[in-house]
Amino acid sequence: MRVKIGISPIAWQNDDLPDLTAAFTMEQALKEARQIGYTGVERGQRMPADTEGLRAYLEENDLALCGGWCSGNSLVNDFAAERDAVRAQVEQFVALNSPCIVYAECSNTVQGQIGTPVNDRPQLSKDEIRAYGARITELAKWMADQGMPMAYHHHMGTIIESEDDVNWLMDGSGPEVKLCFDTGHLLFGGGDVLATLNRWGDRVHHVHFKDIRPGIVRDTRGNRRSFLDAVIAGAFTVPGDGCIDFQEVAHALKALDYEGWIVVEAEQDPAKAPPYEYSKMGYDHIVEVCGQAGLTITA
Repeated sequence: MRVKIGISPIAWQNDDLPDLTAAFTMEQALKEARQIGYTGVERGQRMPADTEGLRAYLEENDLALCGGWCSGNSLVNDFAAERDAVRAQVEQFVALNSPCIVYAECSNTVQGQIGTPVNDRPQLSKDEIRAYGARITELAKWMADQGMPMAYHHHMGTIIESEDDVNWLMDGSGPEVKLCFDTGHLLFGGGDVLATLNRWGDRVHHVHFKDIRPGIVRDTRGNRRSFLDAVIAGAFTVPGDGCIDFQEVAHALKALDYEGWIVVEAEQDPAKAPPYEYSKMGYDHIVEVCGQAGLTITA
């Protein structure tokens, strides 16, 4: 099976905490990511907004667009309003040959509220999540018709955070709703990484390799800290620097015949975790585990 290795520029340019990474530029992020060996980047807010400008920006650094965040509002928007809200991004991502749009419900998330404990995230019942899944299936079908898969990102602070949330969402949605499987967010949310991956392997379209530091996660939960507090404290890190066994994850991806992008997304304080050093650590670890699992990396 062939995979590609990409990275989110969030270690150099944090969209939610711009002051944290003020000493770094997006140009530095792309240059260093390519020097390390990454062949793709997810879109960041400080990249050019127009399609041709973004294309030139990526080509200058010999990088592909390997996805990008989309803030969904399907809980409050009807299909037509949400379709119109995401249309420009869909058209841009199709033009730039992105593998997917990384979609998450943000209409009521607390992920960006530094004063709100992540424990106080909005929660829906099983039936409500299943109904939400049916709702976004219509949008995912439209995206697929345009040539752009939707990969749903379960994320801390949102309505889809826990393993149960993911299971209910996948159960309630059609096959057009793919999964952006994120190891770090799933474990932070209390889920079983391998069990969830194996259960929904046929829906996994995009993979985020993200490690966690469990002591900081426990502190975040136990002392009712926010998601952003957890990021600043170092709850997340690159593969190989935390507690997740990525060799097992790589073997599971091989068994599932996964072909696609593996993306490092590991936002943390660059004063404690220099972006180049840690991003290289993550890249080297992915190369190692993929090699041992028999996953061929496409340059």
